Amino acid sequence: MAEVRMELVRRAHSTVLKLVGTLGPRSHAIVRDGLLKAATEAPDGLIADVSELGFTRDAQLTVFALVAMRLGDWPGIPFALVTRHPDQAEVLRRSPVARYARVHGSAADAERRFGDPVRRQAVREFPRAGTTSSSAREFVTETCRAWGIPELADDAAAIVTEFVENTLQHTGSRPEVRVDLRRGICTVAVADEDPLPAELRERDTATEPGLGLQLVAQFARGWGCSRSWSGGKVVWATLRVPRDTGRITTPRSEKNRDSREW
Repeated sequence: MAEVRMELVRRAHSTVLKLVGTLGPRSHAIVRDGLLKAATEAPDGLIADVSELGFTRDAQLTVFALVAMRLGDWPGIPFALVTRHPDQAEVLRRSPVARYARVHGSAADAERRFGDPVRRQAVREFPRAGTTSSSAREFVTETCRAWGIPELADDAAAIVTEFVENTLQHTGSRPEVRVDLRRGICTVAVADEDPLPAELRERDTATEPGLGLQLVAQFARGWGCSRSWSGGKVVWATLRVPRDTGRITTPRSEKNRDSREW
């Protein structure tokens, strides 16, 4: 059975997943899932280091195109391939995957090409308490206003309420709320340590907390649940910023004071 070993390396402006082994039909899903899990940890971009990965058929390389397209939906970060072998780089550049992900000789080269726009991030962990949902709503609302997208504040607050309530009701974790803004897309996400997929259920009565799946789907451009590299999950939803708002001018090194890399 073909196997692929993976090593996650966090850099200042990217996360690198080193792949060692052979890419084939049996390892295709392993590589795909590993990259998607690594993306939940990526600060500014995800890089697949394939220097030690063997592959023989273009069909197997489609996994990288699939990952690139998935990352475009969430978390909206750039994706690149890195190899230190010129012959391997030439094969990748001649393959269809080159239409979806650039190929570089080093992680530093890939990061330089990621470029602007800068990605804004705000992250805060909340305790398990009766005031957690309201505190999370306030955090998201203040973040949207500080970033110049107040028109998204109500929808973002409604979404974070549903996600936080799900975490409190169905897991034993403290919810970690994440807000991102990049390329005209605002993401509201809640991470927890429980690996079970989130199930957004409709309310049975009007007094139950949460807004339910239908309203979350109505507010959001898209939503989903992704397994994280740490073993838990991230439930996320995206909102499109209206034109002429949400322009990002913050220098690359500047982050919200509540932010941290994740």
